[in-house]
Amino acid sequence: MELSIRNLSKTYSNGVHALENVTLDIPAGMFGLLGPNGAGKTTLMRTIATLQEPDSGSVHFGEVDVLSQKLKLKKLLGYLPQDFGFYPKESAFSMLDQFVLLKGVQDRKERKAKVEELLQRVNLWEARKQKLGTFSGGMKQRFGIAQALIGNPRLIIVDEPTAGLDPAERLRFHNLLSEIGEDIVVILSTHIVDDVSDLCPAMAIINKGKIIHHGNTLDAIRKLEGKIWEREIHKADSSLYQERYRVLSSRLFAGHTFIRILHETNPEDGFLPVPATLEDVYFFHLKN
Repeated sequence: MELSIRNLSKTYSNGVHALENVTLDIPAGMFGLLGPNGAGKTTLMRTIATLQEPDSGSVHFGEVDVLSQKLKLKKLLGYLPQDFGFYPKESAFSMLDQFVLLKGVQDRKERKAKVEELLQRVNLWEARKQKLGTFSGGMKQRFGIAQALIGNPRLIIVDEPTAGLDPAERLRFHNLLSEIGEDIVVILSTHIVDDVSDLCPAMAIINKGKIIHHGNTLDAIRKLEGKIWEREIHKADSSLYQERYRVLSSRLFAGHTFIRILHETNPEDGFLPVPATLEDVYFFHLKN
């Protein structure tokens, strides 16, 4: 199944154009939606998840018209929003059992088997009796994925799933997402470039409600190979380099300032060639 989005637009009552003629085809597998905060990512995810209406446009998932067949879509959908609510005094097992019941599984033995299967899959079985309010950020996100997997969905949406996770939890979450994203459509909406770089063979960049790039992740990086140069500079000289070169980004490392520029040939001036990254692609399109 493929998700097809055509000319989707949404303007809020305060005049903010959250989406402007968004058109995307999202195939099976992990797909990254990358953009800064406020770019329109959450609006797009909530629209696909049937939680809000667009002003115009269409969304189809296979044969399902998402905007007019919401119940059909919900049977195929797993959704982990940016702010996932739960009852902190409930245990993981009890809370997930309630979610499975809400999905229509009435038989107690069947529910118990399903809850065990899900908690094992997200590596939370040992913490099944633990209260959700005591879970770490990564454990909460893995629990969120467990509830999103109820009903064997064909489309899963995860919105900013690794924000605030420590490196170890982020790695565990990446491994979990890569396992579930092989045969179904999984949309990873994030402002964290490394999440998309690590997980997603296809991606899109959204900014100010518009899709400004979409395609194969590795192809986008290869197009910049041989054109990215880096050097250390004095922080006070930053504006001079901004005037002289196309600066994609600057960063601090061990208290020193480094800049990366896009240049077709060797700019000399102390610059060294460096491999292109998805972060370079990201800033290249944001600054176009």
